[in-house]
Amino acid sequence: MSEQLQHTIESNYGQPGWTDRPGVREAIEEVVARLDRGALRVASPPDEEGGEWAVHAWVKQAILGYFGIAPMAVMEAGIYRWHDKIPLKDIPASGVRAVPPATVRYGSFIEPGAILMPGYVNIGAWVGAGSMVDTWATVGSCAQIGRGVHLSGGVGIGGVLEPPGATPVIIEDGAFIGSRAIVVEGVRVEREAVVAANVVLTASTPIIDVTGPQEVIYKGRVPARSVVIPGTRPKTFPAGTYQLACALIIGTRKESTDRKTTLNAVLRDFEVSV
Repeated sequence: MSEQLQHTIESNYGQPGWTDRPGVREAIEEVVARLDRGALRVASPPDEEGGEWAVHAWVKQAILGYFGIAPMAVMEAGIYRWHDKIPLKDIPASGVRAVPPATVRYGSFIEPGAILMPGYVNIGAWVGAGSMVDTWATVGSCAQIGRGVHLSGGVGIGGVLEPPGATPVIIEDGAFIGSRAIVVEGVRVEREAVVAANVVLTASTPIIDVTGPQEVIYKGRVPARSVVIPGTRPKTFPAGTYQLACALIIGTRKESTDRKTTLNAVLRDFEVSV
């Protein structure tokens, strides 16, 4: 059935009036319904550690089509009213803790055991069991948040809908993202990494491992179990030399410690906030 949905979306996407073609509307609605209940994902994790995630562009194409076919409507929840195309998600009564006014859009999936403080989860996103989306944290469209992840207060996880083939932001299992950190443009934070408060990670941000005798520069991904803090590096322009933002890998989490112990160790050993 997924193969038929994929064929319908891919063979019609981008054509004039494509959402009005026979069977397309139904296919779009089915794709989004499957996203909502976790039967489909925008991106699939690798089968083995260190592998690459598989991005399903046709699923994102369906989401883009859904914006075109969904009608504007008034939505109400108690005293609150919205006027939007995408309805709010019906969060299961058991298994997910959602603290008012946590807002989750239809077409996202929240695995049982996750905790949602007052924040926002957009369409196409996937949030794993045991993860916390803390107060005023935002999970952008199609972002993939693994299991046992902590997104601290005010964290901004960017959405990546277009182009459809672009990799979404991926936060793998066990990662910790510190307060007010920003992760956008398809950056991948690998399993159990610790990203300190106020770190900004974009596709072009240099992520510099400074733990060895020579720097090692990554872009677009934070290696597994890395401890990352904000930093700057000089760059010379015609008008002078200025400090530009970067991120510094200053160590790795120890295998013998859990997340809480590791974070305390970071504070003690490196005197940085997480």
